[in-house]
Amino acid sequence: MASHAGQRGRSTVPTSSRVAAGSPGEPRPRPADTLRPATAPVRAPLEGVPQAAILSGVTSRTYFIRTFGCQMNEHDSERAAGVLETMGYRPAPDPESADLVLFNTCAIRENADNKLYGQLSHLKPLKLAQPDKKIVVGGCLAQKDQAGIVERAPWVDVVYGTHNMGALPRLLAQADSESLPVIEILEHTEMFPSALPARREVAHHAWVSISIGCDNACTFCIVPSLRGPEKSRRLGDIVAEVKALVADGVREVTLLGQNVNSYGRDLVRRGEVAGPGPRNRTLFAELLHTLGEIDGLERVRFTSPHPKDFTSDVFAAMRDVPNVCEQLHLPLQSGSDRILRRMQRSYRSQRFLDLVTEARETIPGVAISTDIIVGFPGESEEDFADTLRVVELAAFDAAFTFEYSKRPGTAAVELDGHLDPATVNARYRRLTELTRRLSAESNQRQVGTVQELLIEGPSKTDPSRMSGRTRTNRLVHVPRHPAAQPGALVHARLLEATSHYLLGEVTEDPCDEPVGTPPPAARAAAGVPQ
Repeated sequence: MASHAGQRGRSTVPTSSRVAAGSPGEPRPRPADTLRPATAPVRAPLEGVPQAAILSGVTSRTYFIRTFGCQMNEHDSERAAGVLETMGYRPAPDPESADLVLFNTCAIRENADNKLYGQLSHLKPLKLAQPDKKIVVGGCLAQKDQAGIVERAPWVDVVYGTHNMGALPRLLAQADSESLPVIEILEHTEMFPSALPARREVAHHAWVSISIGCDNACTFCIVPSLRGPEKSRRLGDIVAEVKALVADGVREVTLLGQNVNSYGRDLVRRGEVAGPGPRNRTLFAELLHTLGEIDGLERVRFTSPHPKDFTSDVFAAMRDVPNVCEQLHLPLQSGSDRILRRMQRSYRSQRFLDLVTEARETIPGVAISTDIIVGFPGESEEDFADTLRVVELAAFDAAFTFEYSKRPGTAAVELDGHLDPATVNARYRRLTELTRRLSAESNQRQVGTVQELLIEGPSKTDPSRMSGRTRTNRLVHVPRHPAAQPGALVHARLLEATSHYLLGEVTEDPCDEPVGTPPPAARAAAGVPQ
């Protein structure tokens, strides 16, 4: 455990600092007020809380959770909410009215820091007016900044990292009994967050963590240093969780890991499993086939895989297992082989295009999304042109594009050749123009077809419409219809397309296969720009 000087091995800040002058100071905020009740059983004891206290609860207290960052953070926030509800807390509609405000933080990009400290500054007058209000910061940025958080925002009560969410009840109890901030940062995970109770955002979907941590060493990424080495759950534990979720009404699960397709390799190394089974599948492919046998589980998605670890048996599982969706997120990061080397991404552009080809030829109608970083240190105009070429050939159905952001603690910070912001932004705009055109073309191919939608809820921009996702993860808005209720599977005829969504109408007509994008070789032969 990384501890600082202070009581019981945890860092503390002098009492006077609590009233010091103000603070000097990214596959997205997700308030927790719409989360479902914590119905999952407590599969592991909540540290520091007697079972009688858990059962009786503290029903007068309320909480609000704001989540920054990725799907793994959303998963962790659901677990934090489950822990709080098991303690008797109830959700509040906003941070102003909540007795406890928890920020689950991200450390991938600099703007995540700015968002957190801006939110904390907003809460300072509330804390001064309501001294009993508890402010908690957890997650990746907490793991990175540790005591620095209470130095910049001394009105924070509790700071915990990525490895000890189960200790939240004990840390809160300590904060209740002491006048000093409580900080606890561990270096290793002692219990999978999945062992904790959860309060899900929606009834029909659940995040399921299959592994935590990462063994890669991408120079732009801080995740391995914050979440530790890769650690996989046993397949039987994952299957048991999914079966329990289905029994609770879940129709769709998304499998989560920093690198899902290396799932289980650490179990093999430790001798906990024997490796590929009698069908000679990788453990991740075996997991997909096993989940395909669960009655009532309609859809399985996963994110994110690493191109270097993708195997043909996973493509085959996506084709052959009925409930595995025809949707693949495959991070490119750069189309320049020289920049990929600087990023320490152990594949090259042609290998990546070969994977895109195999996916499109194996899985009918598959939709492929990606991540791309613009302006990585040393990126020349020629390197950027290589990225545009690969993107055009791959013809991604959706893309998440980012301007490179310096992150202290990553190897890329020490590289030479950092670019000026104006150059990076100009390239970013050129790339997003291309990716939006490709997304619009991909969506336009679907117009006129009938696709299955899983309804998520009312449209956020037009309450007269309901929103849902196709199996290929395309967002579709349809007029309100008696059959189009949250969690329902309906058929929709797609009528109009934009780069971000489609418009359709509910129909009883049978579904068509989604229209696939031609593979790279076919696009090259057709003379697409290169």
